[in-house]
Amino acid sequence: MKLAVIGAGAVGRSVVELAGEYGHEVVAVADSSSAIVEPDGVDAEAVLTRKAEIGVVGDDDPDDALAADYDVLVEATPTTLGDAEPGFSHLKTALERDRHVVLANKGPVAERFGDVRALEADSAGGVRFEATVGGAIPAISTVEDVEPSHVTAIRGVLNGTANFILTRMAAEGLDYDHVLAEAQDLGVAEADPSFDVEGTDAALKCVILSNVLSFGAAADPSSAREFTLADAAVSGIRDIPGSALRLAAEDGRTVRLIGEATGETVRVAPRLIPENGTLAVNGTQNIVQIETTHAGRLNISGRGAGGPETASAVLGDVGRLK
Repeated sequence: MKLAVIGAGAVGRSVVELAGEYGHEVVAVADSSSAIVEPDGVDAEAVLTRKAEIGVVGDDDPDDALAADYDVLVEATPTTLGDAEPGFSHLKTALERDRHVVLANKGPVAERFGDVRALEADSAGGVRFEATVGGAIPAISTVEDVEPSHVTAIRGVLNGTANFILTRMAAEGLDYDHVLAEAQDLGVAEADPSFDVEGTDAALKCVILSNVLSFGAAADPSSAREFTLADAAVSGIRDIPGSALRLAAEDGRTVRLIGEATGETVRVAPRLIPENGTLAVNGTQNIVQIETTHAGRLNISGRGAGGPETASAVLGDVGRLK
């Protein structure tokens, strides 16, 4: 498959670097201010080196990448809320050209899922978005394999930054501010960690999962309930004192930021769970539990973020579009 990659952050760069290993060819790459289009395939090493050294991927306009001759548009620009732009417009352009789209950007399917499905229905192209939930964890494809109508709930630990902080607080008896500073020093937390520690990132992932369940189970997609971030009940971890984790440990329990999605609700909040329970993953690990009507409870854990990890989910989706 010929790929156009829009977005040159950690995920986009990893897709460019790894595409050849999956049997695909990158013919266009764009960042926010430039692009390179090569019908015979870009030189991945040269593109990535140029981006690292001078901050741009090429001499062309970003719109040239959208207009290139590709089979699949990989949308890996940063997630934005509300109108989900510019990611939604990129997706719309590709679908109107009857091209496939693979999303790493959560915005279009967290904030405009119904619009995405309507555009897809009118296009010869398809949309996939495994990478928007849980990095390398195949949560969405597993739900599809089980069939959404046979899934009653999905819950899990879906943010590595928050989980790292809670794990360290519990293990060392430290307070939130101390561990946050440590996480920032290690590059696990952003300078502004709000998106992670306030539960927004986990909530977006749960919104996407609820949309998958709602639309997947509906006989008529036009009647399906559509979820956005505004529908989520969200509490973060900023106000959890170290003493709460110490008290929990005395009772054989710990605290994790747990997200839950059904076809009717979205919730994210800190919860007391068994210290040695399945959901008590450590560090930056993620876990997804899928409750099913016939297959019982399915547990999938792994690395929920990172350039190569998320790129593997993107490229897996490309393979499913063949």
